[in-house]
Amino acid sequence: MVGSQEEAGNKTGHCTVSPVVPVILSGGAGSRLWPVSRKSFPKQFWSLLGSSTLLQDTALRGQAKGLTAPVVVCNGEHRFIIAEQLRDVGVQDARIVLEPTGRNSAPAITAAALVVAEQDPDAVLWVMAADAAIEDVPKLYTALDHAVTAARAGYLVTFGMTPTRAETGYGYIEQGVAIPSMPGVCKVSRFVEKPDKEHAEALLSQGGYLWNSGMFVVRAATFLAEIERYEPAVYACVRESVQKRKTDMDFERLDPESFCKSPDISVDYAVAERTGMAAVVPGSFGWSDVGSWDALWDLGQKDAQANVTHGNVMLEDVSHSYVRTDGMLVAALGVDNLVVVATQDAVLVASKDRAQDVKTLVQRLKKNNRAEADMHRLTYRPWGYYEALTEGHRFQVKKIVVRPGQKLSLQKHYHRAEHWVVVEGTALVTRGEEQVLVRENESIYLPLGSLHRLENPGRIPVTLIEVQSGPYLGEDDIVRFEDIYSRTV
Repeated sequence: MVGSQEEAGNKTGHCTVSPVVPVILSGGAGSRLWPVSRKSFPKQFWSLLGSSTLLQDTALRGQAKGLTAPVVVCNGEHRFIIAEQLRDVGVQDARIVLEPTGRNSAPAITAAALVVAEQDPDAVLWVMAADAAIEDVPKLYTALDHAVTAARAGYLVTFGMTPTRAETGYGYIEQGVAIPSMPGVCKVSRFVEKPDKEHAEALLSQGGYLWNSGMFVVRAATFLAEIERYEPAVYACVRESVQKRKTDMDFERLDPESFCKSPDISVDYAVAERTGMAAVVPGSFGWSDVGSWDALWDLGQKDAQANVTHGNVMLEDVSHSYVRTDGMLVAALGVDNLVVVATQDAVLVASKDRAQDVKTLVQRLKKNNRAEADMHRLTYRPWGYYEALTEGHRFQVKKIVVRPGQKLSLQKHYHRAEHWVVVEGTALVTRGEEQVLVRENESIYLPLGSLHRLENPGRIPVTLIEVQSGPYLGEDDIVRFEDIYSRTV
């Protein structure tokens, strides 16, 4: 088993084999899976294919292989979600590196390589997106073993998937000659941009082309040398941001000023398409980037009419469709080849053949300043979550859930008063100089301008209904005086 923790400690003569470190990139918004996937809670945090989330599945593949703890590079706003989801599946000691802003995959991988190289520049990075699906994990591990062997010989290795259709949503790799003494590894002849339908069909007919999975295996030192050679500005800016990074609780926060100066460029453009050491491991292990609703239909368990359903769904004379709801009943009658997805605040109906174009709808929503483009009614916080229930001209009603042992910041508002009604559990409320235990079916009033805090001292979640009233009800009307999560906004 290549790259396991056990192997990292074994010595042959005086040589210690450096470990394989999973690097998980979690920066995308997954707009083609709108309305489920949005910027505030993108697709990698959802259970789309089973009981665990895509992020959890990705992390568990490294853990099951016996690799070291992962390095996760992510948006700072998602740090607590990621930490909680990893803890929930027993992934310990992950290093979570926070990007101050998204600058594409090349700076993100450079940051991970620099962090890993501080301890071992010969460590092999297994770089992968947080939101991909793998059906045949044993075959993946075999391909990984081949890739690690090539990476230790100085190659930058990607995984090329055997295409099963003329896919326009993926880039392609032209497979070159086999590399001697490295079974399962070939040179890369060239990379091909995402093609149109006609070009994709031509590539499939011609043969010798693979889908570009976006996974890379490479020594940290090799990657850093190549990024410095081809994109010295990326290397310099990210190196400075790593050197100036700060520890924030269990997170490593990159320096914003230097990181934001880095060019915005993908790893394909920055290194993979330019290096002379590009190699590919062809594979067929059921990889998907889960990039669209038709991909989820492909991966899902189908009924006798080739439908895939999730949630409270009723179908009559429906075929070849994907129907999902996260709450309300969705009923469909006499339709074929559709995607129907319902969330609490939006419903998508699309031809399955147009699933790749959902992002066009999201762009229109953003252009029209619609909050539904990026935000869910359910908003996650490090202490739990809140859900917007209804709002009017001068009032808003929310459901707030606080996990056991957690507490909100000590804060006040200049423009609104609040009334809390506890419907489950017991809350400890700080109001000015007093502390009050508020039990189930009890309530407490917080006048405008009063200093207050909500915490859960019990063993079950606290659920309460919050009624806000005032001339302005925005989330930015919060002045924090103390916060255990080190938030300033």
